[in-house]
Amino acid sequence: MKSTTPTLPSSMAKPGSGAMFDRIAGRYDLLNRLMSFGLDFQWRRSLVKSLELKPGSRILDLATGTADVALEILRQQPEAAVIGLDPSPNMLDLGRDKISAKDLDDRIELRGGIAEELPFEDNSFDGVTISYGIRNVPDRPKALQEMNRVVRPGGRISILEATEAQGNPLAFGARFYVHQVIPRIGAWLSGAKEYRYLQSSIAAFPAPKDFETMMRDAGLRPMRRRGMTFGANTLFVAEPGVSS
Repeated sequence: MKSTTPTLPSSMAKPGSGAMFDRIAGRYDLLNRLMSFGLDFQWRRSLVKSLELKPGSRILDLATGTADVALEILRQQPEAAVIGLDPSPNMLDLGRDKISAKDLDDRIELRGGIAEELPFEDNSFDGVTISYGIRNVPDRPKALQEMNRVVRPGGRISILEATEAQGNPLAFGARFYVHQVIPRIGAWLSGAKEYRYLQSSIAAFPAPKDFETMMRDAGLRPMRRRGMTFGANTLFVAEPGVSS
């Protein structure tokens, strides 16, 4: 598939934006492995599994970054076709290298773009994924409405996001790790202050039940919610509903 990277709005230079991720792209994958203790592989597997993919499925992966989720989709369903969208040109370039190395250019297409303005027709995908990206979207309700619009009836919208751990004996340790350890490791290993943004973005993200309410308000029909890693990550799975 042909890869394209259109010019993006100047608003992309804000914290959590494509410009921010451009600056940390070179070490992004390594940092994810180290800071998750390698569990990010398992989290992505659970995200993709929740789509219940069938041969020939057409999937949109938002905030695709370096294409790890897109590649996992092809691992679980080799006959799928994936379009990955992301506002960071540098992350997309790294993703294209990984895709070419696995000779999957005909199955995965990467494009520049943002979740609030999807350049696709209504009902054009069997599923949408977004992994650790929805909290960085400035207009989340609009992005959710767009996901609802582009997914066919009977499809799935699966969202994986870091959340504030609550309600279990290990929640304090999980919160301490996210708020204190991860930003320091990220800044130390990458030489970038951008990883300090992580703690504030997670703290500002709605509680899981409130995010589900936001999904309903956008027209989605939440099916299930699964807390992982002592509640530090949450997988939201929904069906498309009535477009607003």
